[in-house]
Amino acid sequence: MTGRRFRSSTREIPEVSAVPRHIAIIMDGNGRWARKRLMPRVAGHSRGVEALRSVIRGCIEQGVEYLTVFAFSSENWRRPQDEVSFLMQLFLKSLQKEVARLHDNGIRFRVIGDLARFDPHLVKVIREAEVLTAGNTRFNLTVAANYGGRWDILDAMSRLMARHPERRDGFSEDELASELSMSFAPEPDLFIRTGGEKRISNFLLWQLAYTELFFTDVLWPDFDADALADAIASYQGRERRFGRTSEQLNSAPGQGSDA
Repeated sequence: MTGRRFRSSTREIPEVSAVPRHIAIIMDGNGRWARKRLMPRVAGHSRGVEALRSVIRGCIEQGVEYLTVFAFSSENWRRPQDEVSFLMQLFLKSLQKEVARLHDNGIRFRVIGDLARFDPHLVKVIREAEVLTAGNTRFNLTVAANYGGRWDILDAMSRLMARHPERRDGFSEDELASELSMSFAPEPDLFIRTGGEKRISNFLLWQLAYTELFFTDVLWPDFDADALADAIASYQGRERRFGRTSEQLNSAPGQGSDA
């Protein structure tokens, strides 16, 4: 876990900037994109990897520091077995192909989620990529794989209880937050879901408490740097009050900084 502490949106007022510091995305619509073109669903997933490359470039150009994408949820194991197998192979091949490029571009790569069900070779490649890019500071790319927000909270609490079995009075928000998968990053400023659905689907449940939500009908394979710019423009039109009134914002425009 990181030694740096980021402000909690429910306990303090986080720093607010014109460009979201951290963007979280559910990349939805790959299968429908392929179906509209009379192609197999897996073709949509392949095209989705290209869309992710475009969005990473767009984030860096816009000044975003963190991007977290939902690649495979803990509920996605319910999908047809051939599609799940393809997704695992696509993840492996994409990582093997892209990790050197990520490293050369100063991008730190992480995977969050329960990797116990993944093939050991895939886990090995993931860990090697994380080690290779660990010193990079230009941009932070995190992929959520076999991840669920409820799993994240329960896993964090289980580790706290195992470490401190004597504690009968519970744990603080800061203690729990420090054990969550995303403890190394500030809470997302902007959440994007492509594909027309309007739900967060068990993604970053703790971290999205005060995140601005943006839903678009654009299918993920068609989501590019221009679509990202539209989402950021929507974010820039929001008034982020964190429980305060508009009058308070007008009288005290300063938002503070990271502790």
